[in-house]
Amino acid sequence: MNKTISSAIHIVSILTLLAASSCSDFLKEEALDFKSSTNSFNTNSDFELSVTNLYRLVRNEFFSGGEQQTFDYVFGTDLVYDGQIQGAQRFNDFDNTCNPNNTYLNSHWNNLYKVIAESNTIISRLAMSSISDSDKRVIEAQARFFRALSYRTLAYLYGGVPIELNEVSTPRKDYTRASKAEVLSQCIEDLIYAAENLPDIDAVKDGQISHPAAYHLLAEVYLAKEEFQNAYNAASKVIGNSKVALMKERFGTQKADDGDVFFDLFRPNNQNRSAGNTEGLWVIQYETGTIGGDNGVTSVYGSGYKQERVMAPLVRDLRIDGEKTSPFLWPYSTFESGGRGVGWGIPTRYFSNTIWETSDWNDMRNSNYNIVRKYKSDNPQSKFYGQELDTENPPAGITIPCREWYAYSTKCTTPGHHPESLFSNKATGLLSGNAGFTYTDQYFMRLAETYLLRAEAALGMGDKQKAADDINVVRSRAEAKPCTAEMIDIDYILDERMRELGIEEKRRLTLGRLNQVYRRTVDVANNPLVRNIAEKHNLWPIPYAEIERNTEATLEQNPGY
Repeated sequence: MNKTISSAIHIVSILTLLAASSCSDFLKEEALDFKSSTNSFNTNSDFELSVTNLYRLVRNEFFSGGEQQTFDYVFGTDLVYDGQIQGAQRFNDFDNTCNPNNTYLNSHWNNLYKVIAESNTIISRLAMSSISDSDKRVIEAQARFFRALSYRTLAYLYGGVPIELNEVSTPRKDYTRASKAEVLSQCIEDLIYAAENLPDIDAVKDGQISHPAAYHLLAEVYLAKEEFQNAYNAASKVIGNSKVALMKERFGTQKADDGDVFFDLFRPNNQNRSAGNTEGLWVIQYETGTIGGDNGVTSVYGSGYKQERVMAPLVRDLRIDGEKTSPFLWPYSTFESGGRGVGWGIPTRYFSNTIWETSDWNDMRNSNYNIVRKYKSDNPQSKFYGQELDTENPPAGITIPCREWYAYSTKCTTPGHHPESLFSNKATGLLSGNAGFTYTDQYFMRLAETYLLRAEAALGMGDKQKAADDINVVRSRAEAKPCTAEMIDIDYILDERMRELGIEEKRRLTLGRLNQVYRRTVDVANNPLVRNIAEKHNLWPIPYAEIERNTEATLEQNPGY
């Protein structure tokens, strides 16, 4: 009897264990018809989707993000100032904008670390995937490029920041800041790998990064570390690539129109290699009116690149000689209107005038096709109708620049060539209220800048003649007077960057890299509507929210904040 009970108990125990095991297997979740963290990084397609999201995140940080975020890279510098002071945006009051307790600048920190986090995940998961070694190298090269781009940007904006190179699956509260030099060294390590493993520029699709883009960024980061010979060598890798060249002849969609080759560089559909453009090294892609294309036509408050809205003047409100109406129609797809501008990004006098007066006023980049100064009155209700009005010789009572009228860069707009769906009346050029985006693809890197980076490296090496030679390649295309070696210093190069890159450049990053935000904004450009700026503002403050949540270590604040 006891033996029978014992055997029965033994059998029941075995069945119980089997049942428990079966239940455990049954309860274990396995994603069969959707992507999860356990099945998302197996195939080449999986990784390509994640890399595509890196492109999206970068576009959002540097070329989208509403009406304010992306323009934090230009406002409050030697380039432009705020035409409508309100709130913390647009750096009219640095104490307000750069308050570490204010959440205004936090989006940049968060966005850049999102790129880093996704890059780390891609790199970490590659080792466990079954894709080929050659595909792994290309995917890792892309992830490391984007990680370096983000850390480089953080270093220019904040100085030293926490470095995380691994996928983080649980929250960490013990981060400390690496030095700026350590951050830049990590960028260099990533970019060397990217440059050596990315395809050449003719082997990638429009908008994809290639090894010239990696060498261009590597040259810039070497400059930030003052490794001038390495910077010169990296830039030379780009300039010496036979597949890239400056555009020197009229080309593209409007080559039959009045204009010049510099004007052509920024016309619709002219930025990519598929359009015959050999100068763009990395071009951010937009597809107007397409879901995911990010330059929508349904609302001026969408997420696309609103450079037209920010940088073109609000001519609607201009009044001359007591008239009740503006001499210019608005919003119209014309040079006179600039599209649907609202006049926030007023150029400093230094940008609009000084850099041309001290160099060559007849420089192609200063032509009326590229910087509009001469406007023909197109409003039949104005007594000025049909007359040419010039910002360099304004009518009595008008102070230039003002929000309503200034010399603006046509890089921000597409006069006469807005998307069809945005015209309320195509015959007259009248635009709808949904206009305001810049309806072109955008250069992130352009070969002309590579020449200027190499010139900066040559200056750092003490070879002003080599610096002048590179600058003159760019100036020659612009039919500008050549510079001489005796003229070259860092201010000349920064001025030349303004002449060539203008509102295209993320100016704060260049000045931050050189620790020149304060000096160039105040001492050089005398930016007129920038208040409470100090030397400490060469760097942004570490967001207080990040310091507060990092409870297991000290995340130090930048000096002065």
